[in-house]
Amino acid sequence: MYQSHTQIRVRYAETDQMKYVYYGNYAIYFEVARVECLRNLGLDYKSLESEHKIMMPVLEHYSRYLKPAFYDDLLTIRVSIPELPQSRIRFEYEILRENTLLHNGYTTLAFIHTENLRPVRCPDVLLNLLKPYFAV
Repeated sequence: MYQSHTQIRVRYAETDQMKYVYYGNYAIYFEVARVECLRNLGLDYKSLESEHKIMMPVLEHYSRYLKPAFYDDLLTIRVSIPELPQSRIRFEYEILRENTLLHNGYTTLAFIHTENLRPVRCPDVLLNLLKPYFAV
């Protein structure tokens, strides 16, 4: 399993009238954490698209709201890739304020070729970076 984490401070514009983080912003937090997860692994989305001709559309998004986050909270988003990807990749998320779990969820993304938009298998560049974390 590969794990990474990133931190986000809640901005005022991300809160609603109740002073909670607006529910739709959790999808954005997942995306920020997912991009940083791949960057921490050694691969960035920009090169995945431009050099390797791979895009990763979201197929599934699941969010579970446990406790609210508020303006100026410093959130830690833990991201896990629980299994080696094949034609899809799953990212699992936990959002914490200090040691309190506020939110969890997952996204499943496909791999598609940028030129013909057809599904492809996980690119070797990503698979090779992940394999050491799954060695038995």
